[in-house]
Amino acid sequence: MSTPLKGSCYCKSVTYAVSGAPVLSAFCHCTQCQRLAASPFVHTIHFEGSAVVWTHSEPHDDRLDTFVNPIKPWKTRYRCKNCGVCVASRNSKTGSCSVWGATLERDEDGKIKAWDVVKPTAHIFYGTRMLEVNDELGKWEGYEGKSNRVA
Repeated sequence: MSTPLKGSCYCKSVTYAVSGAPVLSAFCHCTQCQRLAASPFVHTIHFEGSAVVWTHSEPHDDRLDTFVNPIKPWKTRYRCKNCGVCVASRNSKTGSCSVWGATLERDEDGKIKAWDVVKPTAHIFYGTRMLEVNDELGKWEGYEGKSNRVA
């Protein structure tokens, strides 16, 4: 990806840019994502940690709230203090950073820019799904290629 992708929370108070190719792009059906997003699944896009940078003005703590997952304390989620939208997550075990597809910049037709780069390749943690998804993507018990296929 030659041009960084941009993203933001709903109110655009928190902004970020990502560069490079994703390490993983999938629809995550894990119970943690379901509960934290209040949704059946999320489009999670994992990048190397250095690929994600905040682009809103500093100090960043004035705009960002953090939540350390008590079940997985190596995962910190970042959300906007103003509108409450969760925009990213850092994993201190792997050094990776995740952003959610819905927060990425859109074109004039409402489509996510550079969709061909960030489109999901699988459904992960599909065993805990809340609904069936009938598409051509592989369904995995855990991470794609690192767990058993469900369907």
